[in-house]
Amino acid sequence: MSSIEPTVRPPAAPRARMRAHVYSRPPEPVYFPEAEEVPETNRHLELRTALYLILKRELAQVATLGSDQFVYWDPRTSKKRLAPDAFVRLGMPHRTFRTWKTWLHGAPDLGVEVVSESDEGEPDWDEKLARYRASGIREVVRFDPDDRARPIRIWDALDGDLVERSPDDPELRACEALGLWWTVVEDPSVGPMLRLSRDREGRDLLPTPDEAEAKAREAEARTREANRKLEAEVEALRAELAQAKGKRRTRRRSPG
Repeated sequence: MSSIEPTVRPPAAPRARMRAHVYSRPPEPVYFPEAEEVPETNRHLELRTALYLILKRELAQVATLGSDQFVYWDPRTSKKRLAPDAFVRLGMPHRTFRTWKTWLHGAPDLGVEVVSESDEGEPDWDEKLARYRASGIREVVRFDPDDRARPIRIWDALDGDLVERSPDDPELRACEALGLWWTVVEDPSVGPMLRLSRDREGRDLLPTPDEAEAKAREAEARTREANRKLEAEVEALRAELAQAKGKRRTRRRSPG
């Protein structure tokens, strides 16, 4: 599978001005907003936040991650933008940022959209997909928690286009950008949740922070129990040894 990584060039250094000039108007710098008020359901918030935290825990040393932050790809206008529910740019440790500008940092390798009740439907998705295509993102994942038949759809960047994988693709749920696998897990509080796994079958899930903490506590408890049993065994062996030594001393003192 081939993909095209956009070439990111640093802006040219301004030339030194030789003379002072008179201009007809002052320059109008482009303003790039950092946020916009949009409706979001509680379920959508929990789904995207959980995915972001999973990705951050796994990739923070090797990637920068964002969630619901504007991605701009045209330095001439602020109208060309996206706000993925999660996105990943590989090759740089995670850091905080206000907005993501592809002409400075390159296009994200992965963008994820979680469908919610506030979305407009397929026509709106077609427009959003065109924006993803223009931004240069390598892989786009669309997760619809209410679509039980086809909850995950994936597009790959091919020859300057974004092409959707066929539902019959045996590798449909492979996350090419991260070398992992997408899967859907039923969560007791929010229902179907988009997750990532190290194996195709979805058994070796990347844990949420809560799951990782619970596993760490379980491992710590098992270690304490193992240490307690070991200490008990050592004490029992010491007691046996002391008892054996006592019997030997008694036999030495007994008349022959």
